[in-house]
Parts: sequence; C-alpha cells; structure tokens
Amino acid sequence: MEPEGLGLEENEGEVLTAHARDVAHVLQLEEIANLAAAEGQPAETLMNVVALIAKRFETEVCSAYLLEPDRANLVLAATVGLRRECIGNLRMAIHEGLAGLVAEQVRPVAVEQAQSHPRFKYFREAGEDAYQSFLGVPLIDRGVLQGVLVVQTVEPRIFGEDEVQMLAQAAAQVAPVVSEARTLDRFIAPAQERLWALARNLWWSWDHDAASLFRDLDPVRWRRLNQNPVSLLAEFPLAKLESRAAELVLHSRINYACRRLQEYLQADRTWGTRHAGVLRPSPVAYFSAEFGLHESLPVYSGGLGVLAGDHIKSASDLGIPLVGIGLFYGQGYFRQRLDRSGWQQEEYLETDVTQLPLEAAIGKNGRPVVVKIETRSGSIHAKVWRVAVGRCDLFLLDSDVEANAPDDRELTSRLYGGNARTRIRQELVLGVGGFRALKAMGIVPGVLHLNEGHSGFAVLEAIHMRMEEEGVTFDVAAPRVSREVVFTTHTPVPAGHDRFHADLIEEHLGPLREAMGLSQESLMGLGREDTNNQHETFCMTVLGLRLSRRANAVSALHGEVSRAMWTGLCPGKPEDEVPIGHITNGVHVPSWLAPQMFRLYDRHLGTNWHQHSSEARIWEGIESVDDGELWETHLSLKSQLLEFVRRRAVEQAERRGEPREVLQRLGKVLSPDALTIGFARRFATYKRANLILTDIESLASMVNDPKRPVQFVFAGKAHPNDEPGKRVLQQIAELMRNPQFADKFVFVEDYDINVGRHFVQGVDVWLNNPRRPQEASGTSGQKVVLNGGLNLSVLDGWWAEAYDGMNGFAIGTGRTHSNMNVHDTRDAEDLRRALREEVIPLYYQRDRDGLPRGWIKRMKRTIRTLGWRFNADRMVMDYTLKCYVPAAGGTSSDMRSAW
Repeated sequence: MEPEGLGLEENEGEVLTAHARDVAHVLQLEEIANLAAAEGQPAETLMNVVALIAKRFETEVCSAYLLEPDRANLVLAATVGLRRECIGNLRMAIHEGLAGLVAEQVRPVAVEQAQSHPRFKYFREAGEDAYQSFLGVPLIDRGVLQGVLVVQTVEPRIFGEDEVQMLAQAAAQVAPVVSEARTLDRFIAPAQERLWALARNLWWSWDHDAASLFRDLDPVRWRRLNQNPVSLLAEFPLAKLESRAAELVLHSRINYACRRLQEYLQADRTWGTRHAGVLRPSPVAYFSAEFGLHESLPVYSGGLGVLAGDHIKSASDLGIPLVGIGLFYGQGYFRQRLDRSGWQQEEYLETDVTQLPLEAAIGKNGRPVVVKIETRSGSIHAKVWRVAVGRCDLFLLDSDVEANAPDDRELTSRLYGGNARTRIRQELVLGVGGFRALKAMGIVPGVLHLNEGHSGFAVLEAIHMRMEEEGVTFDVAAPRVSREVVFTTHTPVPAGHDRFHADLIEEHLGPLREAMGLSQESLMGLGREDTNNQHETFCMTVLGLRLSRRANAVSALHGEVSRAMWTGLCPGKPEDEVPIGHITNGVHVPSWLAPQMFRLYDRHLGTNWHQHSSEARIWEGIESVDDGELWETHLSLKSQLLEFVRRRAVEQAERRGEPREVLQRLGKVLSPDALTIGFARRFATYKRANLILTDIESLASMVNDPKRPVQFVFAGKAHPNDEPGKRVLQQIAELMRNPQFADKFVFVEDYDINVGRHFVQGVDVWLNNPRRPQEASGTSGQKVVLNGGLNLSVLDGWWAEAYDGMNGFAIGTGRTHSNMNVHDTRDAEDLRRALREEVIPLYYQRDRDGLPRGWIKRMKRTIRTLGWRFNADRMVMDYTLKCYVPAAGGTSSDMRSAW
C-alpha cells in the first residue's frame, strides 16, 4: 500500500523501485516552504516536517534534536511519536545515547534492535518503551552540524542503504530550517517549555499563582478538564499557546512561577535540614493505599487519601526527606451519578496515563522498575510510576503489565473494589511490591511509616531483606526492623480493619513465610490478638501494631478509643499503658486555603506567614483585620460556592433528562443572604448525614423562615456495597424534589477534592455529626477553619480537643448512650437546639453597618486558636521529632527511667 498523498500510481503486485521510493520519501524544497506556518517560525516548521517524514517513511516516530549553543548537548525540538511535553526538556550530552552517537561521529546510525546497542540510553520521560529500531542522520547546514534527525519504529526494522540515503537527503533539505531555529534560539517555545515544566510537578496545585496560569489560558476548558494542566496543554498547539500567552501578557508570570519552583526545589535551608538531617541518606518511606493530591490524579476515595496527600505536601514544604508508596488505580474509585429516584449509580472510567504527570520510575540499572511478588498461585508483577510532589517523590505501583494473568492486570484497576482475595493481592503489591520497588531504585529507607494496616506486609518484606543482608534469624531481624517502623491507625470502627482467613494468607504469604523460616501458625500469630486462637483471622492492624515500635492514633479521643480496642495485644497491662499514642491530624494550608483568604493573610500576617503557619504567634495578626474586610472576603467565597453548586445542579439535571423548568429553577437555587450549612463526607451510616432530618416539620420551619432562612449543601459518596449508606444518601437527595425544601437543599454529585475545596472555602457553617466516638479525626472541619467558616460538630475526633466554647459550636456535651437509638435521638435534639438557640441568632444579629459582629468575632477566634494547631506542617513536625528522627537513630539524648 503506497503512503498516503504521494500521488503515485502502482500496478497490482508491482514493487516500488529505489527511484520510486526516492521520489516518494524525499522531501522537496517547495514542500518545506509550504509546511512553514509563517516566516520566522521554525518551531512550527520543524513540527510539520517531522510529521511528514514519519508519514513518508512509514515510521511511528520522527524527531529532531538540535545542538544547544554549548555544542555539547542535544535537545529535543520537535517530535511525532514521543511525548510532546518532552520538547525543550529532553536533553542528552553528545556522548550519550544513539542520537548522541550520530552527533559525535557526524554520520548515520541504523540499528535494528536499539535497546540492545551499547550506546542505547533510556530516557524515562520520552515514552519510547515501545520502539525497537532506530535510524538517525546528522543535520548539517553549510558544513556545520546543527543537530540530529531520527526515525524509530515499533517493529524491529533493518533500514536499507537507500533509506539511509533518503533520510540523509531529507535532513539536508531540513537543515536550513534547523539553522534558522538555532540562530533565532526559538526551537523551543519558552512559554510551552516552562508551562510543561510546571505541569509535571504537582507543586503547582498548591501554589495559587502557578495554578492561575493554566486557568487563565482557557478558564472553561480548565474547569471541564478537572483542573488538569497536562490535559489542557495537550490541547494547545504551540502557535495557539504562544499567541494566548502573548495576548494575556503571561510570559513574565510564567517565568516568575518557574523561578520560584526552582528556588523551592533547590532550597537547602529548610526546617528539615535543621531537624531531620539523619533522614537525608535514608528517607522516610510513607506507605498508603491512597493518596489524595489533586482531583486530576484520581487515586483516592476520601479522608485517608487526602490526609496522605497533605502529609507528603507538608513534608515537601518542610524539606523532610520522604518518599510516598501507593497504588495506581486505572479506574480510580468511581464516578457517582444519581438517578431520578436519588439512588447512587457507580461508573468506572479508565484513566489515560498520558494525561497525568506520571513517568516510569527508573531503577539502579537504568531501566524502568518492574517488581515481582511470588505467591502459591503464581507471580504478580507490577510496574512503577513516579509522580513529582514538590521536593518529594510518590511511587505508584501498577499491575497492568503483560507478564500478569488477565485478572491480575485488573488487580489495581479499582480502589477498594473486589472481594477479600482482590484486597489481599492489592495489599501484597503495595507492601511487598512497594518495598522491593524502593530497593530496585536504590532507596534504603531509614523509617517505614504505615498509614493504616493496608501496607503492613511491607514490614515482613523489610524483615526478610534484613535477614538476608545481616545473616540473622527472624527473631533477631524483627525487633531491629520494628525499631524503624511507625504505624498510624485511623479506624475506630471494628469493621474498618482488614481481616483475612488463613488460606488466603498462606496462598499469598507462603513463599515469603518459608523464606523467613516461619511456620504457618507463627505467621498467623503475627496478625492475631490471641496468638493461641487458631480460629481467629489475620488482622492487618494487629500486624502493624505488633511489628512497630511507635504506633499512634489521629486525635486524643481516638487514642483513648484505640487503646481500649487493642488491650488484647497487651495482656495484663491496664488500658492506659497500651503503647498507642496520638498525633492529631492536620491539613495542608496552601492546598485548602482560598486565594482571597491567602491574600488577606499576606496583608495582615506577613508575606511569609505560610512558612510559619504552625506557630501560634503568626495567627495573632487576624485580630487586626477589619471586620468589614474579613466579612466581604467571606461573602465573595460564599458567592463562588453558590455559583458552583448551581452549575453542578443544572449539569446533573441535564444528564438525567429533567424538563426545562427544573433546569431553570436549579439555576437559581440558594440565596446569598441565607445561612449556608455544608456537609460533605463519606456516606457511612455512623456519620449520620440524615440526623438533621429526624424532625422534618422543625426543619421545614427553619429553612423557610423569611427573616432568618437556612439552606444546606450536601456531597458525598456511599461505598458501592453499602446499601444502608445509599439509603441515607437517597433521603438527602429526595429533599431536592420536595416543594418545602427544593430551593434550600442541594446535593452535589461526585464528591472529590474539587467539590470539597469549594465547600470548605464558601460555607458559613460546617456540619459534622458522627456517632461519638466513631470519628477518628475528621479533617474537613479543619479546612473550613482556615477559610473563616465555623464548625458545628459533635465533640468527637479533632473537635473534642479543639472546641473552647467560643471558636465554633458544639452539638451536645460529649455524652454517649449504650442504646444507639437513645444516643441518636439525644444528638438530634442537641443539633436542633444549637441551631435555634446559638447558630441562627448569632448569624442574623447585625449592626447598623449590616455586619454580624458577634459572628465575625467568632470567625477570628477560630482562625487564631485553631489555624496553627490543626495544619499539616505541625502534624509532620510532630511525626518527625517524635517518630521519624528517633526511629532513624537521630536523637541526641534519650534517658530511660530506672529499672
């Protein structure tokens, strides 16, 4: 079949002669002139030329590498087939790689199997894994080397002498364009290069100025692409991007953002360098089943993942040497849609990895890392992706590799999906596979931090490796490793702890067990509260607690609950002496603080306030903020929230095929003048999203009060298998169709970080009413604090230690009841009482300027008293000083009590 567009006639069965191929393949000078987008735009010309060469030569890749001014390095200037974001960023010395060999020897190089050539160098960011053959020719203009022209193919291919000659002729014709590009120094579009550099590091997601660059390029597409800069830039042709950047005068802002990113990455005087230097050669390995970093990277479901994301971001800001280890879920958690009856429907969509800031993790051998985990039923393989999170790296294991059986290729496709066998295999990949991936990359962690029990198998693999390295038995190696393990439990609900039967443990841990010289019963005993009870299942939390020297809950009250839950692990010890402490969770301030509030804090707390946000003195400045300025800023954020909720409500109704009058009504729901209460979290029944509905008549009178109206915005997902949770969700959604509540209750579908961000930044009040003491921490309310919202919460989790009587509102006094119905009824009454007697009157008490002075006073108090305590910098500092540095042997003194 002849290449498209050649205009050649060919008789059936006739083979092209060398002369015909010459005519077909070699570019004509007039073609180059036609391909040039405009005079003086060599970058556009090069892109057009490589596209045509790839088509004419029937190759999957064609790339142009140009010599940099130092004439010692090549830079990718144009490509078809490799990743576009590598343009201007993929660099190699001329003594590196096959393209470098062409430049070094100034002659063509043709290789059938490029990866077996001694000069082959793998560039992880290029996406060239699939390509086998290589043909490169020098680009020479007027006798001077300008660069290298390369074609590559998926299938191994022997390039004939005539093909080499033809590509060399094409290169000769392209060389003047290349020379112009180098002369003008415009073979890289500056705006494109720098924006791609920003997009590839998630630092942009918590830097408002950097994020605004992407939004300003195309605000509508930015929103529809879920704030994903990689997807956005992929839609912008080079010429359009340069034009848009010039139109909006973005170049100086882009340069400024890039400089700040480089300064951030290169800083060597951080809190971490002062307090955690011992971790530099042996970093913390932070294992978590999910990481919620940004909505565009959907490998999280809720609070646990967002907490892990905030942890790694603060570790980056503080300069703590830390790497994250998680799983890459190809379909994420699930997309949530409600049908007309308000019943949750789940939708799973494949994530396009080319639209994410991922690159293959590279091992010590220079090749992409692939780990192998042996089980009784065969081996599981996983490749590893690297995500740059500021100064830290996050490594995500992905089982979608050809070496796996079909079922195992789907193993990491969904978060918290499948049965017990799926779950244990996921946790095997996370723990054992994750630890082996670190070893393959030459990372020797000084501390293992297990965020929940999901990754507990990592400790077993660490013990196994220590046994091999030091030639010791399990009994000797286990305590040595345990000294380096930190275990964090988040779950006060018994059903939330993974448990596996002995047959699943033996199937998946059998080979590792034998390698460690353990019997089946000995291994099972590590995961049993009662080591002698052969009928007890294997609990991942028990494993984590047994094999860690330091264990913590995530709030003071949760610490008490956890010690009571796990007294069985310490027979004979009183409950208070169970070795589980607590480090209360916090949230990453730059990620959750609205830009408007950030600017307000800049004016009144000092321009570098966020670098000291864990210090109480910094927040004292909030008292000097003018009441009117603070209130106006809050109303602006509230307006943004209402606009967001209306837009999403209309989109949801359109998907369901609702009539026009419904769409029109939803476009006007909610009033900016009404007290707005937000509730957004997982729809587990113990979180009691429907507690406010226990007295419908009272609720109706409250929301329809013409003088002091109240309105509610809800969001959240129920687990696909949680029918009771779905029924609670349906109750909330049905109120949108009830005439009494239609304009005052809105449920926003598909709760994610983006929805959560809008909610916590714009609500007046954050409602949290779990069944005490089942809320481990509950960080969503901490995000509201930063933005000036007030909490109305049961005294559970973090709020039990935060509430001082004047920095928010409490539901009840912390009383519980052994009868769940009595407990719920009492809390519902206390909730209504707090609304009627405290929250609503204070909100609507205005002075002659229309300002709710008492409310604003409480806003300032909540920011001043809670902003410094419940942020992730303070949390990570606590982990570093109380766990990481001691675990790594970096304390200067530690005197134990006398015998």
